[in-house]
Amino acid sequence: MKSKIFSILKYFLMALILLFLLFPLYWMVVTSFKTNMEAYRYPPSFFPKNFVTDGYRKLFLENNQFFVYYWNNVIVSAVSALLSCLVAIFTGYSLARFHTKWNKLIFALLLSTQMFPIVSRMISLYSLMGRIGIINTRSGLILAIVAAQIPFCSILMSSFFANIPREIEEAAYVDGASRNTILFRIITPLVTPGILAVGIYAFLMTWDDYLHAATLIQSDSLRTLSVGIALRYLGELSYDWSLINCISVVGTIPMVLLFFFFQKYMVKGLVAGAVKG
Repeated sequence: MKSKIFSILKYFLMALILLFLLFPLYWMVVTSFKTNMEAYRYPPSFFPKNFVTDGYRKLFLENNQFFVYYWNNVIVSAVSALLSCLVAIFTGYSLARFHTKWNKLIFALLLSTQMFPIVSRMISLYSLMGRIGIINTRSGLILAIVAAQIPFCSILMSSFFANIPREIEEAAYVDGASRNTILFRIITPLVTPGILAVGIYAFLMTWDDYLHAATLIQSDSLRTLSVGIALRYLGELSYDWSLINCISVVGTIPMVLLFFFFQKYMVKGLVAGAVKG
């Protein structure tokens, strides 16, 4: 009897947590189908009284600049994810296979970079990129984001490579394979779930990035989605909540689809990287 009560309480608590986490998404979708007057009404309505699609029509038919921000976000996120994966493969493999007296120090340095907030290094980063001449460029933004993601991605990839038995590499050496052949044709295919996990993580973090894009980009034609929404669609005195939530829904769809289709590989990769042996 006690176990049954405990089971009911456990599922009830899980349902409450799930409701708490999903309610903002529900409210975003519901508000996107409300009129602007209804969105400001108090007390709020939890379901649209007048189901309208004016916000979506305005978004797709009138706001052409939205698609510029959207395309910039796709380019920056995809390229950053690819570069982060590429660098993490080399760094993670080196940390997992070439053990020296400096390994612990390198791991400590990589971990220490995650302790400081991004804003603490933005001034020096802006000054450095200004001297190089890559401020207000898409490539400069990508490099800054990749540099921020490499430490965690490298640590994560090293755990996947560490789980691959050395005997596989030794057998390939005996057959005359080179280090590059072993890495790219033998070892890398075995850590595909890990590469997908790192790539999805990098893509998600870049898609939601605001501080780098707001600091390093000034041209409206180069702005990403989060900065474009903040500067173009959020007014000083009043907000068009219907349009803003329509933009949020459209901006969330790629992330939902990405996680939906690659959830199995991402979870498998994270679990495989967390367990040694």
